[in-house]
Parts: sequence; structure tokens; C-alpha cells
Amino acid sequence: MSTFREASGLFDEDEATPQPVAGRLPSYIADQRKRLRARFMEGGAGAMPDYELLELVLFRSIPRQDVKPLARLLLETFGDLNRVITAPPARLTMVKGVGEAVVQDLKILEAAAQRMMRARVMHRPILASWDALLDYCHTAMAHRETEQFRVLYLDRKNVLIADEEQAKGTVDHVPVYPREVMKRALELNASAIILVHNHPSGDPTPSQSDISMTVQIQDAGQVLDVTLHDHLIIGKERELSFRASGYL
Repeated sequence: MSTFREASGLFDEDEATPQPVAGRLPSYIADQRKRLRARFMEGGAGAMPDYELLELVLFRSIPRQDVKPLARLLLETFGDLNRVITAPPARLTMVKGVGEAVVQDLKILEAAAQRMMRARVMHRPILASWDALLDYCHTAMAHRETEQFRVLYLDRKNVLIADEEQAKGTVDHVPVYPREVMKRALELNASAIILVHNHPSGDPTPSQSDISMTVQIQDAGQVLDVTLHDHLIIGKERELSFRASGYL
């Protein structure tokens, strides 16, 4: 765990610049932090650009320095706030000024966001909460750098009873085993499933292997009376629905 030695003027690797601040926090930094916090409380996130929201997060990670330069550097490196928060720890630590405390706080924020989005769809009729489902899938998967394959299991009323990661893969491939998907559906007494995986390239267009795998799972489901409602491929900016696109 990172420690901060306020009186000595020595700082750990999380510091955004090589200019230590000894003793009391300089008034210009303290005033800036106070102004940002007040503006956030009065106007909410809509009143602030991404770099200022990121500053608010970094205030807690790096309590004794001006974090504006680091906030701007992170946004320049990854593109936007969402990509900063979801960036892999290894890539985050390649940014000068980012250390363990910054990575930990960003990953806590990411986990909280995913759980909040997931709570909007779990144990609810999924077909009536489709937009919320898409939002959750994008939050959880759109900016991953490797492929992930998830299965959403539904009961007879199309209520989402389980959301499970079935496999992880590489940048352009994830191993999927239809037998395991159906085995788990039977264990959960699921009546229907939705397949979801991401394309790190950003393009959600299905590959031939995506199509073939989907057909195999659909065929297995028909034998076991488990309906395949859809297969969603999540890209960077948009998603593709197999059913809406005519693949199912």
C-alpha cells in the first residue's frame, strides 16, 4: 500500500510531477480542489469536462500535488474518461506519474460502475430492459483488450438469473464450448440464453467462426429446449445483434 510522507517532502511513484510539496498543501492547489468539489456538488458531473472529473478522482490517489497535468496526460493517452477507467493496470502504469494508488482507485471506480449497471438488469425481465442490458455490456466489455465470452441465462419469464463469463481469449479469439454452455443452462434450469462477446478491434462484424459457433449453440439448445434469444457482439462504439442482423 502506498504511503505519503507529508513532512519530509519525499513522495512515492504516484506523484504526478517531480516537484515535491513539503508541509501544508499550497493554497493554489487547495483552492483549486475546493472549487472543483464545490462545482461538482452544485452542478453535478454535467457541469464538468472529463479532465476535471478525473482530477476529482485523482485528488484521493495523490493528495499532495497538482493532479491536473496527470489527468490531461491520461486522457491524451487513452482518449476519454471511460477508456482511462477501463484501461488495463499494466497500461496505466506505463503513464508517467501513475502508480499503485492511482491504478487501485481507477479500478475501484470501474468495478463500482459495472456493478451499478449490472444491478439494472439482474433479476429483471431482460427483453423489457434491453437498453439497460446494452449499456451494461458496453460498460463491462467494450474497452477490453482481449476477447471475453459471456452467457446470460434466463428463466421461463425471461428474467436474468445468471450472468457468467464462460471464457477469456486473445485479441482476436476466444474458445467457446457449446457443451459447457448447455451444461450450465441445465444446471441453472434456464429456459433461454443470450450470448455476448466483445471484439477488441472495435468492429462488431461477426467472423465466420462467430457465426458457426452461434449455430452450434442454437442447435444444441433446440435439442435441450433452451432458446437462444440473441448473440451480441460488443464493439468500441456500437454493438451487433445476430437476431436484428438476420443471423438468427
